[in-house]
Amino acid sequence: MITGPQITAARALTGVSQTKLSIRSGLDLAAIRRLEAKRAVHSEDNEALMAARRALEELGAVFIDESGGFGAGVRLKFSRSQARAIGAWEGEGGVPADDDVQ
Repeated sequence: MITGPQITAARALTGVSQTKLSIRSGLDLAAIRRLEAKRAVHSEDNEALMAARRALEELGAVFIDESGGFGAGVRLKFSRSQARAIGAWEGEGGVPADDDVQ
């Protein structure tokens, strides 16, 4: 299970705003803010939590479970410059299914 502070840290590492995370995850902005404000996420928030986690992982965040006496954390799968390049590529080509290509 990940925590609100981990979501905030992953957002900071990947360089996305709460608004962009909201769009990418399909959650409303209030849900993102609610998740980030919680130290522990409860089962009623599990669906929202998983949507936010998937979106952040697609941006290159890696969530680290608490183990071996070390706390939970987050890191980047890609370097900062690679993550920026991937973010730039995401917007290229327009909206999926916007053309006649099959």
